[in-house]
Amino acid sequence: MNSDHIRQILAEGERLTIEYKQCVRELNNSVWETVCSFSNRYGGHLILGAEDDGTPVGVNPNAAPQMKKNFTNMLNNPQKTSPSLFLNLEEVMLDEMLLLYAHIPISSQIQSCSGRIYDRNEDGDFDITNSAELVAQLALRKSSAYTEREIFPYVTENELRLDLVERAQKMAIALNADHPWKGMTPSEMLRSTGLYEDDWRTGKKGFNLAAILLFGRDDVIRSCAPGYMTDALLRRENIDRYDDRLMVGTNLIEAYDQLIGFISRHTLDRFFLVDNQRVSVRSWIARELVSNILVHREYSKGFLAKIVVENERLYAENWNRSNRHGRINPEDFTPDAKNPLLAWFFVNIGRADWMGSGIRNLYKYAKIYSGGEPELIEGDVFKTVIPLKLGPNATEDLRSDLRTGSAQVGAQDERLSMLLDYCAIPRSRDEMQQHYKISSREYFRNNVLKPLLESGQLKMTIPDKPNSKHQKYVRN
Repeated sequence: MNSDHIRQILAEGERLTIEYKQCVRELNNSVWETVCSFSNRYGGHLILGAEDDGTPVGVNPNAAPQMKKNFTNMLNNPQKTSPSLFLNLEEVMLDEMLLLYAHIPISSQIQSCSGRIYDRNEDGDFDITNSAELVAQLALRKSSAYTEREIFPYVTENELRLDLVERAQKMAIALNADHPWKGMTPSEMLRSTGLYEDDWRTGKKGFNLAAILLFGRDDVIRSCAPGYMTDALLRRENIDRYDDRLMVGTNLIEAYDQLIGFISRHTLDRFFLVDNQRVSVRSWIARELVSNILVHREYSKGFLAKIVVENERLYAENWNRSNRHGRINPEDFTPDAKNPLLAWFFVNIGRADWMGSGIRNLYKYAKIYSGGEPELIEGDVFKTVIPLKLGPNATEDLRSDLRTGSAQVGAQDERLSMLLDYCAIPRSRDEMQQHYKISSREYFRNNVLKPLLESGQLKMTIPDKPNSKHQKYVRN
């Protein structure tokens, strides 16, 4: 968020989707009430360090770190906020004053604060807990807007893959050692994350579609979401049909791995120094593309989502519940989650970023990767196009890289394919490295073994002890 955008929000005044709080040295209780009411209505912009009339007064810089920490902790404390929200405060300098900003997304569930339910009306937060009619209207509004919240009362934990729940838990803890999921059983985690819920209108209780898409067995997913399928295609020689194809209809955790692997096999990797770190830009682009097509699609339609790799572009299409039409401009874009539960879950396990960050990342990394700009076009079908052909702003180093890399990517694909065939039975790292014919242990680990594991093409034989001396790897 830049200062010009903050200045624009301050000029608009408090209203249904904008709220200012002084909070110079600490957070007050009204902050949580506003977060709750925004989540229950249309989402909104929260700015700390400003008067009610929009006059900036600033936040004490010495108090800001603790305020940011408290904000995140309290939104992950089920005694304060339920279900938990994974949000951060962002620092913005305006006229030499520090302000704290958060965009609060719409929640697909009824959000509560300290056991109370708040809704937003004009520029105020209102406690509607004791009004059965208003709570019922809120429940109806949310359940009709988000298909991820459809409850399937006959689905039990026996129809879910609890091994994937434990895997997601480990992924979240690896990113944050003090993550709220730490120490929870799979059942506790599923309930605390809103994947098991009560329908206030019908009295139904059970796992919702988001839970089934994330952790369901394949047969259960096919029954509950018959239109869910992602078609990954390579079209380089045979552009009328395809040169390679992968149909993915499994849970979203493993579908992500498979689709990342498909893009990795068929596109050139390029490493660049970004913020003084050597970064695989292709990996970032693939991550944003795949997480978007899995998390933000509309699952009520039988539209076959696609990821297509061509000679000059990489593009994705998915059915969409559109709130706007036309090409998205990252400089004038207010994000909205099509499936807030799924989006929040992917953020927690490190496979997506805060709302809006993914759009900015795609523009940033596509320009680095090829010198061209991506296209993000919203309508009934959401389409994302990443140029692979070098654009007019590409550097000469990038042009040279493409000339040599285009030939190398085919040879690299062939070597990786032979390595995967070799791992049809479990192999140690030393055996794999000798077969791959590379001497550097560190290079093999970082540039061959790790990407194959992250893309799901290889798996560990002892996943609970990744550093075991008996560890081996087998083709997935």
